Amino acid sequence: MHLMYVPDANGNAGAKNLRRYTLKKVIDGQVTKSAHPARFSPDDKWSHHRNALRKRFGLLLTQKKGLYVEGQ
Repeated sequence: MHLMYVPDANGNAGAKNLRRYTLKKVIDGQVTKSAHPARFSPDDKWSHHRNALRKRFGLLLTQKKGLYVEGQ
């Protein structure tokens, strides 16, 4: 059994990202999502491809303008 969640539509109007947690796969006709992060592996087989795509589309931090952090 894994902890699952669905976005809560009945929450406060001012609050964001409210979730209803459950152990069920379907609740009120909505398919639930896993509340657990994806597994991490230090042997990442796809990092080269992700970095190549980021470089191709200009999404690397070194390719962005105006990213100066003062005091470092």
